[in-house]
Amino acid sequence: MFFTSGLLQVVKPPPQWKVPVLLLLAILAGLFLFLVHISRAPSYLGDDPKTCVNCHIMAPQYATWQHSSHRENATCNDCHVPHNNILNKYYFKAKDGLRHATVFTLRAEPQVIFIREAGKNVVWKNCIRCHGPLVTNPKLHSMRPLHINSLGTRNCTECHRHTPHGTVNSLASVPNARVPLPSSPVPAWLRNIMRTNTGATQ
Repeated sequence: MFFTSGLLQVVKPPPQWKVPVLLLLAILAGLFLFLVHISRAPSYLGDDPKTCVNCHIMAPQYATWQHSSHRENATCNDCHVPHNNILNKYYFKAKDGLRHATVFTLRAEPQVIFIREAGKNVVWKNCIRCHGPLVTNPKLHSMRPLHINSLGTRNCTECHRHTPHGTVNSLASVPNARVPLPSSPVPAWLRNIMRTNTGATQ
């Protein structure tokens, strides 16, 4: 208790600085909330595949998933985030999301996106999680005796590398793909003011 009150005395601004400090904190809080809104941060808490095309760079991945057999049964998060516990799931989403947001903000994204090693391991575990009954099928084991033994050492994508995104996934590979492009984060009232001031027509 003494430590907390002592810390407050150190942090507390002098009386003449109270109003400017409060204004500065209000501005910073407003900027933070605006950043949360413009980046569509709440959408990343869910599992909607449309979230993945908040960055237009992911259009090829969305388009190829949408035309794959996985579309009916699996979303992006079913394959690309861990499902062993909820803390690990959201930790992985936050870590990957911050990296993606940083790369996209700095305009440092490559034309062709490749999955990283940590992501490959997550996808591999999710393949086995969903397809466990199929890959441990006794009929398959009798036809391919080495198949079961390789489950712990070989990644599924060594053979199924076209699932579900195919091999070509640059922006140029799906130029006319119908993907749900994100709407403008600028509020309608502000767009109307901007149109009026610039003399643009709707």
